[in-house]
Amino acid sequence: MKVNTAEIVISAASKKQYPSALIPEIALAGRSNVGKSSFINKLIQRKNLARTSSRPGKTQTLNFYIINDQFHFVDVPGYGYAKVSKTERAKWGEMMDEYFSEREQLRATALIVDIRHEPTDEDCMMYDFLKHYELPVMIVATKLDKIKKSQQQKQIRLIKETLQMDEEDPFIPFSAETGEGKEAAWRTILEFIR
Repeated sequence: MKVNTAEIVISAASKKQYPSALIPEIALAGRSNVGKSSFINKLIQRKNLARTSSRPGKTQTLNFYIINDQFHFVDVPGYGYAKVSKTERAKWGEMMDEYFSEREQLRATALIVDIRHEPTDEDCMMYDFLKHYELPVMIVATKLDKIKKSQQQKQIRLIKETLQMDEEDPFIPFSAETGEGKEAAWRTILEFIR
């Protein structure tokens, strides 16, 4: 997909702040520092529309980005970062629960995991949470360029088995460095927002 326009609409802390536009939304979920912002930036060919940070736990709101005036990417706060207080974590949990369970514009979630590692308990909980709400989900396994080709199939199997992934859910190995997986990601996203 050719992206002509992409901009942040709002960083929302509650549903009162969500955009009112009745356009499809694709949420991006994953643990802190897994590469959600890099994924967005690579897809839309912008260096830093979504701000990346070496400091985990930086995204603390739902960040709505409008793409080609057609749909929103919604970057949700990363989970699983220990240095965040229990109060903050509870607040994030409520915000995410509210968004995922009530947002009618939400068409699918890209659950972003690191291909180099076995999914964490939090990744499995997030996947189960999305399945519980019967939300379409695609798995995007980032940092593909960081492992040898000979290891890729083994890691893909490990991720699918650990998540107990449904066969029909798309799985996309992805590299923000090389762009590998970008076309497959766009094809899947466009199917969800049609």
